[in-house]
Amino acid sequence: MTITERIDAVTGIPPSHRTASPPAPRSVKIELTARCNLACSFCARSMMLRRQTDMDRALYERLAVEMREAGVEELGLFYLGESFLLPWLPEAVGFAKTVAGYPYVFLTTNGTVATPIRVDACIRAGLDSLKFSLNYADAGQFEEIARVKGRLFQDIESNMRAARTIRDRVEHETGHRCGLYASYIEYDGDQGRRMAETIERIAPLVDEVYALPLYSQASLVTDDEVGRGWTPTAGNRGRAGALREPLPCWSVFTEGHVTWDGRLSACCFDHDGRFHMGDLTAASFLECWQSPAFQALREAHLRRDVRGTACETCVAVA
Repeated sequence: MTITERIDAVTGIPPSHRTASPPAPRSVKIELTARCNLACSFCARSMMLRRQTDMDRALYERLAVEMREAGVEELGLFYLGESFLLPWLPEAVGFAKTVAGYPYVFLTTNGTVATPIRVDACIRAGLDSLKFSLNYADAGQFEEIARVKGRLFQDIESNMRAARTIRDRVEHETGHRCGLYASYIEYDGDQGRRMAETIERIAPLVDEVYALPLYSQASLVTDDEVGRGWTPTAGNRGRAGALREPLPCWSVFTEGHVTWDGRLSACCFDHDGRFHMGDLTAASFLECWQSPAFQALREAHLRRDVRGTACETCVAVA
């Protein structure tokens, strides 16, 4: 199954999950760290609206096992931070694969700190998918948007080239194949053209390259985006080329999101805590997934009327 097929499978809400109290989601993203070394203008993480640090390792291991036992099949070891900043990331991959028993463990990275040594360790630990978010056409745009030194842009492509060599070597040695992917954001109608040369260079390094729309980050960075002439899409509608309707939002029904401090969130972009649906340090995953607060929010989405909910301010329904 390609990465876009997996994305489409998660962003499509099956009949079994179109209910206020659905079974466990197929996929969960868990925030091993909320820290990031970039300050991208399209991402509200840099607004520092909640504390940003690392997850307790014992909490991660408990939740990983519990969620797998509940029926979760795909575990993303990231949420709103850059997981390659975490010292024990390879151990987290290995635990998810060999102890918790996940069929599919995946990662998304900005690529700047996904160094060859770290990538090699993660792939050898059993990582099934590594995606590079390459949201910049060149070093100039990288410096403008990521708001760090432009020289880091070259590190991304260098790390991607190394990752391909490592992936192929590990597959030859062990038979384990980690999928390598890249995505980019279509900020405006011109970004695809600007990305063409970069995509041509990186396409041979990965198994698939795909585009994403510009998300509103739950409406938190809209002013900055509009100031640049960008138009955010309504809510989180999946990937470009297979956009979903903004309501009901698939994120509320088919994918779990766990913050570093053990809160279950209803949103892909919970930068300020307003989407917390349960405390996983005090209750089980399924109890939080089917909590009264979460059920009430899903009922509102099914009615396509989210006024008065945490989702009200999202540009998807403004």
